[in-house]
Amino acid sequence: MQKLKAILFDLDGTLIDSEYFHYQCWLEILDTFSLSMTYQEWVSTYAGYPLPINSKTIKEKYNLDIDLSELIDWRERLSKTGFFTKDINLMPYALETIQFFKQNGLKLALVTASPRTDVELIFARNGLSSYFDLMITRTDVTLTKPDPECYNMCCQKLGLEKDECLAFEDTINGLKAAKAADLVCYAIQADVSQHPKLAIADKIFTDLKLATEDIQKHFAF
Repeated sequence: MQKLKAILFDLDGTLIDSEYFHYQCWLEILDTFSLSMTYQEWVSTYAGYPLPINSKTIKEKYNLDIDLSELIDWRERLSKTGFFTKDINLMPYALETIQFFKQNGLKLALVTASPRTDVELIFARNGLSSYFDLMITRTDVTLTKPDPECYNMCCQKLGLEKDECLAFEDTINGLKAAKAADLVCYAIQADVSQHPKLAIADKIFTDLKLATEDIQKHFAF
């Protein structure tokens, strides 16, 4: 049975229920231009992509009369204010999953396309930072997801082989990064309509509890 030594977690949509928060930030911006988008459009088109990419895409799609750098700065300010003042709910079974693997001696790492300042604000409010051995954020890499740099860096800093690690992701962008780094990657996505898009995952589950139960059956700790 394969020996597992580390779990690598994506953040947005995998550990924290932040997608609606991100959607609301963009709605606030679009509203100033008398524009809007649906939440389904956000999930299917923008979820899982880093802010600079989404900013460029949204600016071009909606023909926003604002410099890209100003748009990114505006969006980052909304995030910082929101993460500082609002609690972002954890995804179902996130805390139980983190605690289970920690108690069983695995190393835990966060690998996210969010900037470090956002992660630190979120973790300061929900207390998750004490569980993690390592955090790799967008701030720490040259190329973010779907490039594998973040996952390659994570394994290197943990001092582990790729086959000793398993990643959790919820979007195709994150999956591409993990698989390009030659990692086993489980997709965690409650919306089954999104599952066909996630076909490159090694396995797909609707929540972290089911994924953890599968890992217990197929991996040694």
